[in-house]
Amino acid sequence: MHQVVTAVDGALKVLGIETSCDETAAAVVVRAADGTGRILSNVVRAQWEKHRPFGGVVPELAARAHVECLDDIVREAMLTAGLTFPQLDGIAVTAGPGLIGGLMVGVVTAETLALLNQTPLIAVNHLEAHALTVGLTEGLKPAYLLLLVSGGHTQLLAVHDVGRYTRLGSTIDDALGEAFDKTAKLLGLGAPGGPAVERAAATGKTGRFELPRPMHGRPEPNFSFSGLKNAIRLAAQAAAPVSDQDIADLCADFQAAVAGSVADRVRKAFVLAEAAFGAGAPKRLVVAGGVAANQALRASLSSVAAEAGYALHVPPVALCGDNGAMIAWAGAERLARGLVDPPGIVARARWPLDADAKAVLGKGRLGAKA
Repeated sequence: MHQVVTAVDGALKVLGIETSCDETAAAVVVRAADGTGRILSNVVRAQWEKHRPFGGVVPELAARAHVECLDDIVREAMLTAGLTFPQLDGIAVTAGPGLIGGLMVGVVTAETLALLNQTPLIAVNHLEAHALTVGLTEGLKPAYLLLLVSGGHTQLLAVHDVGRYTRLGSTIDDALGEAFDKTAKLLGLGAPGGPAVERAAATGKTGRFELPRPMHGRPEPNFSFSGLKNAIRLAAQAAAPVSDQDIADLCADFQAAVAGSVADRVRKAFVLAEAAFGAGAPKRLVVAGGVAANQALRASLSSVAAEAGYALHVPPVALCGDNGAMIAWAGAERLARGLVDPPGIVARARWPLDADAKAVLGKGRLGAKA
């Protein structure tokens, strides 16, 4: 449970630690009294070379890699920011959702630093950090419609305020980032899959392969990508042995199918978002998460937003993927509202932003899937 503390006046300097998957990251941001933000440091170390032989992220290897380098990453972030630990107003850490081993590494490190320096500690939901990044980069405050697209999550959410979210739609099978990764693996493009598919698509031509637009026209703004992934597999088998041009064309058509499917789902969400926010709410679409870096998807959503009279907001590419700055910023936003967490943070593999929403993906012993 969160503990309410006396609100802090003036600027807040917060260290953020991110270890939820395969990036080890730490950053320091400053939240000014007027709610604007500034990044003092942002250090990210990827692990892909460790996982590349396995074709995907291996949780145990990821946790070990975090242990090996997190102290150095935090040290570098603090040195770059020009601050000492006693000068911090808060330490924020991703507590979920994510790979439990990696989360525990980050949580133990953050709790130790907070205890040693008597600094307020803030447990951050990784999804909320993505949702609020535009507040750091653009000074954009809720309300807005959020499309969250990453390796583990694909959701449409009405963002009412910090800590207040309504899920409008979610994937019923694969997340979009997972579909990119599996398509890249299937076509032998290596990892990370998203950038690999986008690079291949740049030299491809659309229209050669007929691929489905999953869930197109459905009234509820949910997503599905497993059928599209299977269609890629069947198309590749039919064209075997595939040439480099075959692969490029497949990737181009895959991106076109993804863009078309997501655009259709977002159009459906506009209606629900306007109902959720009420009359007079600004028409703003925010896209966040690692897949938001994909330029084809950005271009498609830019057109969809313009057609509906929405302003499109997307963080810079460097802040679309997992990073410490977004964790620090989410922590600063919570700290500014007087919310900190007591010692004993529990790392959570699953942690939906909207705890009361019906679980589209089902649930198990770990609780509802995010």
